[in-house]
Amino acid sequence: MFGSLGFETLTAPQVSVFFALIVGALFGILAERTKFCFRRSLVGEDRRQAMGVWLTALAVAILGTQGAVALGLIDFGDHRFMASGLPVVAIVTGGLMFGAGMVLTRGCISRLTVLSATGNLRAVTVLVVFAIAAHATLKGVLAPVRTTLGAWTLDLGETVSLANLPGGAALWSALLALAALAYALRSGNRPLSLIGAALLGALVPLAWVGTGFVLYDDFDPIALQSLSFTSPRADTLFWTVASSSIPAGFGVGLVGGVLAGSLLSALAARRFTWQSFTAPRETGRYLTGAVLMGLGGVLAGGCTVGAGLAGIPTLSFAALLALAAIATGGLAMNAALTRNPRGAALQPAE
Repeated sequence: MFGSLGFETLTAPQVSVFFALIVGALFGILAERTKFCFRRSLVGEDRRQAMGVWLTALAVAILGTQGAVALGLIDFGDHRFMASGLPVVAIVTGGLMFGAGMVLTRGCISRLTVLSATGNLRAVTVLVVFAIAAHATLKGVLAPVRTTLGAWTLDLGETVSLANLPGGAALWSALLALAALAYALRSGNRPLSLIGAALLGALVPLAWVGTGFVLYDDFDPIALQSLSFTSPRADTLFWTVASSSIPAGFGVGLVGGVLAGSLLSALAARRFTWQSFTAPRETGRYLTGAVLMGLGGVLAGGCTVGAGLAGIPTLSFAALLALAAIATGGLAMNAALTRNPRGAALQPAE
């Protein structure tokens, strides 16, 4: 469809950067306003309300994504989530590591990206270390870990998603969305919070359709992608240090947009506050969590947004397994910290 849009000097990959900036900015504003975070929904003091927000976004993402599939706008047949060989060991190991890491750093990567634009220096530090660890796992010294664990696969044949089960995509999409909405409506959230979460969830199918249909170009194709933070964070790091050699892509635009949107939202609401570490032990805990999330996010095939919010709507078993492993790792680490007071986070300095 891209050829019919009338762009004469810009290619589809170039336009995708501006598209990602817009999507990212909207995500940043909505995530900052709703305090969108998967870790909070698992172990936060207000986890019931936080889970309601997260599930509302997921329900809308599922309905919108599968609606686009039904209309023939996008197709996940060749997407990595639909590979017949399921890398079970890598996904489970990576998910457990990512879940443990997000509890150590008190935030999943999407939440930390938002917080970094609101003056949180702990989040900035974590994101830098996370990006280095993720890039090292994708293309650097930790790549052998990824390839070794990824070699252990389970052959699913053609049954790679819920859509291949009896009832098909329509039934399973409806069941997942209704279950999520039923919980959300009983979560005690204000209507405005749920509306904001719904708008955030709508960004998932918007990005899928934007990259997979609107910007589709046979001569200069771009990857079908949506909201995610693991690979985009690594790409942003690489682009930052070598922008004269490599062009920006969708991931770089997305991260930049999230930072800009979060900053504007925080400034408008007067929530921008400088925050930092208070003790070496706290710093060590956050750095450990950052490495775990960087390595784990790549092994699991995505973070709570890439494999969760954007992955689950594809109905892929790989995405479902990744999110389940992340949740398990987070709960296990939280239980360990609860039993060991010395491992608990110290009060941050503001």
